[in-house]
Amino acid sequence: MTDTAVYAAGAVCWRLIDGRMHVLLIHRTVHGDVTIPKGKVDPGESLPRTAVREVQEETGLDVALGVPLGISTYRMPNGRDKIVHYWAAEVTPQAVLNSSFVPNGEVAALEWVTVKRARTYLSYQPDVEILDAFAKLVDNGVTSTYALIALRHGKATSPSSWDGPDATRPLTERGVKQAASVVQAVTAWHPLKIVTSSATRCVTTVAPLAAATGIEVKRTDMISQDAYEQGTSDVRHVIGKRVRARKTAVLCSHGPVLPDILREIALATGTPLGLYITDAADLETGGFSVVHLSASNPSSGIVAIETHAPRV
Repeated sequence: MTDTAVYAAGAVCWRLIDGRMHVLLIHRTVHGDVTIPKGKVDPGESLPRTAVREVQEETGLDVALGVPLGISTYRMPNGRDKIVHYWAAEVTPQAVLNSSFVPNGEVAALEWVTVKRARTYLSYQPDVEILDAFAKLVDNGVTSTYALIALRHGKATSPSSWDGPDATRPLTERGVKQAASVVQAVTAWHPLKIVTSSATRCVTTVAPLAAATGIEVKRTDMISQDAYEQGTSDVRHVIGKRVRARKTAVLCSHGPVLPDILREIALATGTPLGLYITDAADLETGGFSVVHLSASNPSSGIVAIETHAPRV
């Protein structure tokens, strides 16, 4: 992020009504326009968390993010650039029932419309372009997705300054901060499973996420660095299980193991290998890549990958 631009995030919220795809538009009170739910990033907030928070504040809907839809950039009246990141977000029937929305000083009304009608209702061309990106997902039958989130552990004590076994190396102070910062971003996808290498630095990295979500952590040597170096790791088994489950999961591992994790996700979904797999695996400590897969159309392979650098 730059100091001069204004950053924001939002989501194209969608659900099926009588078997037809509908998206949610908001009618804003002050501006008198029709747009997609979005808003500015709060200090210290990640873009994924902003998208989820803004949807909740403007519509009363609690959503999990899906596939990234792109970025809109435009010049504001004050001369500053505004950069808005968007995701798709499926709205469950339970979320609709739990919505707390009432007309207010910011949003006068919510309206569920078809994609075709939304194009004519939206007040701004950048919103239409984001909607078009969503429409491509609809056309390809891959709107309902889940994510496998490959997370590299936080910064750990260096091997040269640690006397014990490598697997027991703890996080540094920076690593502890990285582990804490992961929570607000990763929870935007509502993970249901946490799988981690049994190494201390990995287990400690996912501890704040487990505490925030109440998810029990599954520890395994199958994606540990020790097992990888000894030739006894079994990344394929771990990934195969997660792909079959079709539920969003976090997999915390090590720099040398991450290329295998990304490669096995591609192979398990019949996705051609390419440099994008290498790039997604090249994470800094505390960074993560979100691999989006179709929950309803497994043959579609990897739908999208987004990579997030550590915030600390």
